[in-house]
Amino acid sequence: MPEMYFHVRWPDGMTQRCYSPSTVVEDYFVPGSHYALVEFVERSRTALGIAGERVKEKFGFLCTGASDQLAQIERTATTYATVSDAKVTVEALTGTDGSTR
Repeated sequence: MPEMYFHVRWPDGMTQRCYSPSTVVEDYFVPGSHYALVEFVERSRTALGIAGERVKEKFGFLCTGASDQLAQIERTATTYATVSDAKVTVEALTGTDGSTR
């Protein structure tokens, strides 16, 4: 499966490289776009859920990488839950070789 990463900047400027086992994240995130915190988490939940299901359809088991990444996003998001108008920026989408998408 074509794995990829989505690079995000959290409201405090911290950056994170997030993993997806599928290119489906391209359907949910646009590089350079800003998402309200809740919207970013929901889009991540949907995209990584679909990605995990794609792995299951192909290999017969869910992708723990997708579920682990979602759990990490959800944990990180809780630290910004009280920040007024918190936004997450998707800085880039890249392939596993580092090429931009």
